[in-house]
Amino acid sequence: MSGGPIDPSHREETQSSVNAAGMRMFIFSMAAAMLFFVYVSFLSGGVDLKEVKEVAPEAAQTVAAAAPEKPVDVSGITEPWIEDERMVAHGKKLYGVNCAACHGAEGKGDGIAGASLNPKPRNLIEGKWKKGGDSLGLFTTLTKGIEGTSMQGYSHMPAKDRWALVQFIRSITTDKVAEKAEDVAKKAASLK
Repeated sequence: MSGGPIDPSHREETQSSVNAAGMRMFIFSMAAAMLFFVYVSFLSGGVDLKEVKEVAPEAAQTVAAAAPEKPVDVSGITEPWIEDERMVAHGKKLYGVNCAACHGAEGKGDGIAGASLNPKPRNLIEGKWKKGGDSLGLFTTLTKGIEGTSMQGYSHMPAKDRWALVQFIRSITTDKVAEKAEDVAKKAASLK
């Protein structure tokens, strides 16, 4: 590179050639976009912009089956530890949202998020409980979690919802720990 002055005419030529190349690219891209527009609009049959399509009757039944169920009204239940089918149904919904990812949709400990956990999530069908499988033990586990595992506590969840989960879990387990309703009632009322 020489130390002499820069020739101004050389600078203009360089800018002109860069601008000319940019202009050619712009014109080419606009032409390509227009050709694509013409193809989509007139030659390909167009684009179907209908948002709602008619659903076949058998598909409608599948969609209806997958639709979320109406909430179960448990507002009138004041002693949620007492066995009640409404609480079981409410617990099943809560389970699907809060527990199924780890414990699996059916409670077999085979949830997609649980696959990478060590130790693996509990199979709720078989039981084999670490902290007691009676209602009070399950409620305590749901409240505090299990130290040294990925089972977290759900103390942030209302007590009635935790009791609903307890009732659902006890409804699906085959290893149900025997308990006396009177004993559960005495202790349950004081648990929060």
